[in-house]
Order: sequence, then C-alpha cells, then structure tokens
Amino acid sequence: MDWQFDGVPLHPLFVHLTSVAVPVAALTAVVVAVWPRARRWLAVGAPIIGLVALVSVPLATSSGEWLEHREKETALLRRHTELADGLLPWSIAVFALLLLWWAWHRWGVDRVSSGGAARAVGVIGAILLIAVAIGSLVEVVVIGHAGAVSVWKR
Repeated sequence: MDWQFDGVPLHPLFVHLTSVAVPVAALTAVVVAVWPRARRWLAVGAPIIGLVALVSVPLATSSGEWLEHREKETALLRRHTELADGLLPWSIAVFALLLLWWAWHRWGVDRVSSGGAARAVGVIGAILLIAVAIGSLVEVVVIGHAGAVSVWKR
C-alpha cells in the first residue's frame, strides 16, 4: 500500500493518532477500574476507545514500515522500529480487558451468587486493567521518544 497522501507520508498523522488514542484508552482503563460511576457513564464507550487505540497501532506501524524503506537506515531508526513492534500486544490487551470489564459489569456481576467471588473478580480485573494501562503508556512514550530522536538527531 502507498502510505502517502498528495506526496506526503501518512506516518506522522497515524503516529499522532496513536500517541493520543493509546494514552486516552489507558486513562479510560484506569478510570473505569477505580471509579464505578465513570464505568456506568462510559459503558460501552470504554471498549470503543480501546478499539480506536488498537486500530491506530497497525496503521502507525504499517505506515512507518513503508516510510522506513524510503529513509536512510540508522541505529536510531532501527531502535524506533524495533520498539514499535511491541505496542500491538499492549493495545490488544487494553482493548480486550476493557471489553471484558464492560461485559462483566454489564452481565456478569449479577449472575454470580457469591458477593465474595464478584468482589475477587472485580479486584483482579481492576489490577489487570491498571497494570496493562501503565504498560501501554510506558510503551507508547518510549516508542514516541525513540521516533522523535530518530527524526531530530540525524
């Protein structure tokens, strides 16, 4: 695929989408994990935000790989592209956990007869959501920094 529009590479556009969508999804994950009212207010919006972040990652990496073949290869660029390959699993995890969290609170909690079991699932789910959110935030910052360094320290 030709990842340019009117001769301009699309990678910067997709990178900006990803660098906003992934942190917003991570913040959403933390908020719905710790704030029940926000969880009810956001409802299915939380997994949709996670899906936007998830979709943005392959767009950024594919357009970046296209651009990489048109640039002079440097150690800084190689580091950025290697790091970028690690964001997709984090984004999948954030989306999947947001979807499961929403489904659990939409249909699962009421079906569990034991309050202790529901509470345990809630605590474990919240811990997982927060951990994956933090991991995705760290990953996107490290990747973005490496990309900026590869562009500006030529």
